[in-house]
Amino acid sequence: MTDIVFRDATPDDTNAMLAIYRPIVEDTVISFELETPSEVEFAGRVATYGASHAWLVAEANGVLAGYAYGSPHRPRAAYRYAVEVSAYVDERFRGRGIASSLYGQLFERLRGQGYASAYAGITLPNDASIALHSGVGFNPIGTFPKVGFKFDRWHDVSWWYRPV
Repeated sequence: MTDIVFRDATPDDTNAMLAIYRPIVEDTVISFELETPSEVEFAGRVATYGASHAWLVAEANGVLAGYAYGSPHRPRAAYRYAVEVSAYVDERFRGRGIASSLYGQLFERLRGQGYASAYAGITLPNDASIALHSGVGFNPIGTFPKVGFKFDRWHDVSWWYRPV
């Protein structure tokens, strides 16, 4: 049995999180970033969103297995109770419920901070992400067609909502 520990991310987690994120940026359209962020840039995101929202990690027997975070949905003040969320799990640990558990912890934290609505964008097709988000209570609310251009082609993004 694997022991999973959920905790706040720290600067010491940056390299392990980047190891999870790098192949997602470089090899997939899951993220629309075209280049993997530097260690300094990524650590800045962790510090910023960890302070304003939440940034959590999951450790499996001492190995960083995944992370999830909330960030501002939009910058204008009227959106201040809305949050955009993301979760990423190391491919060695996928299919074990880690992302769902991370989201559960994240929603609890965000709810305690007064956030009301959570949104997630899923680049299509992505059956695994749709299953994850459906499984934790998200509902589809619409699709932005041809919203991202990566790997020399256009990609649609399905947007999902749930109350925090």
